[in-house]
Amino acid sequence: MSHDERMSALERRIAALEQRPARAPQAVPEEDVFWALEGLRERAPAPGAVLFTGSVVTPAGAAEWQQGHGVDDLLDEEWGERAAALAALAHPLRLRLLQAIVGGTATAAELGALEGVGTSGQVYHHLGQLVAGGWLVAQGRGRYAVPAGRLVPLLVTIAAARGI
Repeated sequence: MSHDERMSALERRIAALEQRPARAPQAVPEEDVFWALEGLRERAPAPGAVLFTGSVVTPAGAAEWQQGHGVDDLLDEEWGERAAALAALAHPLRLRLLQAIVGGTATAAELGALEGVGTSGQVYHHLGQLVAGGWLVAQGRGRYAVPAGRLVPLLVTIAAARGI
């Protein structure tokens, strides 16, 4: 990508960010710390539900997402069907590539230039695993992106792993 192309892409991303209304961070009153949990309890009868939601803006784009599942549905489904998606995340280099892509690095060439990622063949192998797992989409010309509907679930997965 030429310097002019990079500058144009950067200007487009800045313009998109500037069009979003700014929301100042607000302190959550102590009595409202579990506001989401209380709302979920009101809507989901026992045995309950799992909900994740997010509104994020990254250099790669913005996403708003909410997903909820009843506990009975989650416990009754075949967890092994999720193995490919989870296995795609189970490699430090793949997580590094995902983090770079979420941070705005979009091409295989740019990703291959990162220190310590290995050969271009290795980079393409890991990108292929992430595409197969549903965490990335190939956009042509060696460009990759995290689909908007996967960005919040990805960040939730990373956040969940922080507590382990």
